[in-house]
Amino acid sequence: MSARVATARRYLMCPPSYFDVVYSINPWMDPSKPVDQRVAYLQWQRIYDVFVELGHQVELIAPLPGLPDMVYAANGATVLDGRVLVARFRHEERAAEAPAYLDWFGARRFDVRQADYLNEGQGDFLAVGGLLLAGRGFRSEQASHSETETFFSRTVIGLNLVQADYYHLDTALAVLDERTVMYYPAAFAPESQQILRKLYPDAILADAQDAAAFGLNAVSDGRHVVLPAGATNLAAQLREHGFEPIPADISELLRGGGGVKCCTLELGPAGSGSAKPKGAA
Repeated sequence: MSARVATARRYLMCPPSYFDVVYSINPWMDPSKPVDQRVAYLQWQRIYDVFVELGHQVELIAPLPGLPDMVYAANGATVLDGRVLVARFRHEERAAEAPAYLDWFGARRFDVRQADYLNEGQGDFLAVGGLLLAGRGFRSEQASHSETETFFSRTVIGLNLVQADYYHLDTALAVLDERTVMYYPAAFAPESQQILRKLYPDAILADAQDAAAFGLNAVSDGRHVVLPAGATNLAAQLREHGFEPIPADISELLRGGGGVKCCTLELGPAGSGSAKPKGAA
């Protein structure tokens, strides 16, 4: 097996200053169970610190009051080659996040526009080499796939999600490098499982325990894989395949239905994109 090579990345994150569970729009959310906001912040900070320690560039978008799910920055947009397609959220509770992302990217002179169809950003659109894997069934709609394909001039491969606990693609599949993914087969319809087997015959497969620990909501730089600490079997498989798993506690962040990847919007290689204007967050 060839040595895994890390590539310095540029990420966008949103501090969980207003994180809470005050409504339920996915099976993980229970407003009757209080969130320990201090612990949630420490968990988010640890993810941020790991990225910085690994040499990645991390930028911040300012959190807004009344938007407790804004910490899940991955849902805000899809970003490829300096172009940005900002999300159009399915649920009204998150709709006001989109203008914040339009403003952030617009201030940095990216080529940016908002999606016309329901599209939840990197929650459902993950780049693997020259392809875009795209989830549908719970959040992003079918029409968003062709819209995204046209906008980015990338082939989009649609995948049907069938388990409500894994409502975004990034809860059921993680990209490890340009040729390698890991995923939970049972989260996908049979025809989508067939597509994944054909495209990625050497994929790492998660079991039900790993999936329930949100182990597939992970971020890889090609060598290091930051993933939820509960996914111990998955971490062992990653080591066997030459990756270096880095566990992160997400117990409080998971109360909102998010983990490592949900908190991380990838912007491209380090130094990519437009310059940050003076005084911007």
